[in-house]
Amino acid sequence: MSKSKYGLNTICTHIGEIKDEQFKGAVSPIYMSTSYQFDGVDVKRYPRYFNTPNQEYVSKKIAALEHAETAMIFGSGMAAVSTVFLAFLKVGDHIVVQNTLYGGTSNFIKEEFPKYGIEFTFTDGYDVSDFEAAIRPNTKVIHIETPSNPLLTITDIKGVADLAKSKGLITTIDNTFASPINQNPIDFGIDIVIHSATKYLGGHSDILAGAVACSNAHMEVIWNVAKNLGGSLSDFMVWMLERSMKTLALRVKAQNRNAKKMAKFLSEHEDVSQVFYPGLKTHPQYALAKSQMKGFGGMLSFELVDGLDAMQFQKELKLIKSSMSLAGVESTVLSPHKTSHSLLTQQEREAIGVSDNLIRFSVGIESKQDLMDDINQAIAKVKKNQLMAKH
Repeated sequence: MSKSKYGLNTICTHIGEIKDEQFKGAVSPIYMSTSYQFDGVDVKRYPRYFNTPNQEYVSKKIAALEHAETAMIFGSGMAAVSTVFLAFLKVGDHIVVQNTLYGGTSNFIKEEFPKYGIEFTFTDGYDVSDFEAAIRPNTKVIHIETPSNPLLTITDIKGVADLAKSKGLITTIDNTFASPINQNPIDFGIDIVIHSATKYLGGHSDILAGAVACSNAHMEVIWNVAKNLGGSLSDFMVWMLERSMKTLALRVKAQNRNAKKMAKFLSEHEDVSQVFYPGLKTHPQYALAKSQMKGFGGMLSFELVDGLDAMQFQKELKLIKSSMSLAGVESTVLSPHKTSHSLLTQQEREAIGVSDNLIRFSVGIESKQDLMDDINQAIAKVKKNQLMAKH
């Protein structure tokens, strides 16, 4: 699919909306039916076939944003990930996987693939050479995630795509952290883009969904597996997602601006030892991020100095919420070792740099000064409590 003639905000607002021909309403109607006419109908509509009116139309919006031929909406990000993997991998096949991924994806690979006789290799690093070194004669897929969760490492999208094409392999990417506003992997040669639509696409912490965008040919393979696994989404949730995506570009750009300011603030803070954000010039892959991202995103991570307890810090926050998910309009924090990466062993977490003192920060749209004040008061409270405990 070529890039739309419309601008981002116009795509978010108008592409994929259903015209209310009966009552001329300003927003898409919801079609809640699970049974549609069969006689004389070319398209056999059924919720599990991912083609009810609301499912079909919101997929057009996602495809337009990702510069893809087509897209499909799923019941969760993991439903999207698992369906894509099982669509292109069978017994005896091998997949090369980036070594730092969303914990749920890593756990799915380690727990489920052995049951299917699917082999896998996690790369040693993030360079294209690391992916090339992991390829075997039976490799079929390369999967990456950039920026990664939770350390915001950056992988060379075009480099990996070019490598895969030279070997006849399929490439998949988790584009959740970037969102289609900041990054369009298909433009760099990636075959299949995956999102946890629960995050930026939904953006209000009230939707659980996943999405896949790719070519028509690849989607046919994915759909044939998806209809059997049954990971579809209710039309009410699909309608909520379409509504939420109307403000996607506005939200993400505001979060980009806030995150860059918060990263700078934290990097200069005496009680913060390290900040992970691709928009900082001190980030080791800043130049690469700048070359493939239109914005650096609303996600960052940081470590407090030794002696300051990360969990106590989160409990003292008044405005910023300690919350499991991310990418909502409200700012949230969590400790990856207790949440997204809790299924990994301590040794596995340490090997990829996820320390117990690491805090993942999803920056919202609040006033940056209010966020800074909240962090300062929380750190001051932790220090005061520790001082009192000593006496």
